[in-house]
Amino acid sequence: MKDVMGLIKLTEPGDYLRQLTAERTVAAIPFGGRYRVIDFVLSNMVNSGMKNIGIVFHEKYRALMEHLRSGKEWDLHRKRDGLFFLPPDYIGLRAGMYKGDLEDLNSHLDYLHRSRQREVVLAGGRMIYNLDYSQAISFHRETGADITVLYKEMEVDPGEVPSWVFIDTDSDNRVVAIEVNSPQSKGRKLALEAYILSKSLLTDIITTCVSRGQYDWVEDGLMKNIHRLKMYGYPFNGYLGRITSVTNYYRHSLDVLNPQVWQELFFDRGHIYTKAKDDAPTKYLEKSLVTNSLVASGCVIEGQVENSILFRGVRVGPGARVKDSVLLPKVTVEGGAVVEQAILDKDAVITRRKFIKGDHKFPFVVGKSAII
Repeated sequence: MKDVMGLIKLTEPGDYLRQLTAERTVAAIPFGGRYRVIDFVLSNMVNSGMKNIGIVFHEKYRALMEHLRSGKEWDLHRKRDGLFFLPPDYIGLRAGMYKGDLEDLNSHLDYLHRSRQREVVLAGGRMIYNLDYSQAISFHRETGADITVLYKEMEVDPGEVPSWVFIDTDSDNRVVAIEVNSPQSKGRKLALEAYILSKSLLTDIITTCVSRGQYDWVEDGLMKNIHRLKMYGYPFNGYLGRITSVTNYYRHSLDVLNPQVWQELFFDRGHIYTKAKDDAPTKYLEKSLVTNSLVASGCVIEGQVENSILFRGVRVGPGARVKDSVLLPKVTVEGGAVVEQAILDKDAVITRRKFIKGDHKFPFVVGKSAII
């Protein structure tokens, strides 16, 4: 796939994830014990043979840049092509005049013009799935499509739909309708926020829309061109995690404890890569008890852990109990404390004998560096 480049736009709002996105984008949220959400789409592109990948930032991108660094872990640390950071237009941001994702893309047309690839996979950064784009690209070329929209047919609760895109296709998989925030969820085709098109068409859509004062990729770039351009849908049948809310993040995190989901997400269609860290092995003390859990390196476990995910450097004190919870890096649960159905952000501390409990539909969230 030497003729295909990747472009990841991180322009989705993250307010619906409350404390988890107070200081980071959705794509930078830790997931699965040692990964970040962006690792999935980025690894998918690398596994598909893409060597030139640009990441369009909008806000709160320091944590993500620290995670990605030079792109070495994804084999993108190279003299030609590689990983490119594309920050926002600060003039527009300071003036409070941000209009939409096409404005961010328009700020980096020079990057697109300089890139030697002819086709682009344009993707968002809040979806979790493992997919080799090569087959979708072959489908795109064989059908002669102008734009190919990747989708998964599934049911979505209308109550948790923040700007989701649904498509309808005919018997030939040609897209005949595009809807945003549709209340009809049964049997609908949910777009994966991944699109395949030529670089020349992408730049043409960007410049044309911006010149008309239109700045939304889906509503202005796609929906208004559905009858002018040949758009096809490409079905995806694997596991799809949608980081749309705290509840969804919690549910998809615990799904990883299912061996079948774990195998599919991290191995079946290619490995998922992430920033390497050299931590000591986890230490399980004499009275510790861990069942059905995923525990990263560098942890110290003295209490009980059940059906939970612990990231690097977590400490669970003597007599403490952690159940059905997600503990992000360097969380401390002191002796005698109880944590159930909760998400504890990085560096949070639950002091001795404290009891916090949420619900599977509404997990209790403790913010970064908070002390309870």
